[in-house]
Amino acid sequence: MQSSIYRLLATVATGMALASPAAAQVFDAGLPPSWECQGNCGTAETDGDVWLAPGGGERYGWISNHNGVAGVRLPGVGVPRDSFNGSLLRSHAFSAGAGQVLSFQINYVTTDGGDFSDYGWVRLLDAAGNQVAMLVTARTSPGGGAVPGFGMPAGAATLDPPYSNVLGPAPVWSPLGPDSGTCYVEPCGVTDWIGARYTIAASGQYRLEFGVVNWVDASSDTGMAFDAIELDGRTLPAVPEPAGATLLAAGVAVLALRQRLRGRFAARQL
Repeated sequence: MQSSIYRLLATVATGMALASPAAAQVFDAGLPPSWECQGNCGTAETDGDVWLAPGGGERYGWISNHNGVAGVRLPGVGVPRDSFNGSLLRSHAFSAGAGQVLSFQINYVTTDGGDFSDYGWVRLLDAAGNQVAMLVTARTSPGGGAVPGFGMPAGAATLDPPYSNVLGPAPVWSPLGPDSGTCYVEPCGVTDWIGARYTIAASGQYRLEFGVVNWVDASSDTGMAFDAIELDGRTLPAVPEPAGATLLAAGVAVLALRQRLRGRFAARQL
């Protein structure tokens, strides 16, 4: 009987270990299943003008408003009819303590500069999806500036470099679809990788959101690449899934059963 209990306990422990997320680069195995996409999201190796991120993995994540969906927009920017379509990607919920530092890399890519410039953003949300902080915005200006975004809300993250232009000529990048290698109105191009850091103000559960929007029309697309997403230098810790809690409860139940069996065995010896 005892050998059977030990085998069961070992099985529970193994299951809990498998249920825990392994420390790895975020996008090396593709988009994590626990992340939520609206529109067009994916991962890529070095592709055209977008190379791998500093401190990132062998693949980076991306979103593009090519094949985006209606209804994606940043609240407070323009009016609903100005946002034709877009894409966004939200991370799984993760726990963070006050004073911990959230860091990541982004690369903004656009073929739509000038008067009809698309835009992008990175936000920190609470577990329910409400905005906690606008971290980064991106939108080109007639003068070429792209990050922070022209005419966009201020971002709370510290950027390195603090200001970035898009570097032309027309960007070559597969997620842009047929617009790859084109430019509607200058400035077009890529910002190259930008480091961002934000200190968490209060302990809680959070989600990270990346978004891009086609402004006014669906032509001349825009996207954003991102990687090296860390909290205090480690991969974002997911809030435990129900399966992990179930395995833990099973382990507790087995230990309780073991104690009851030992009590019965001792009573029979009297």
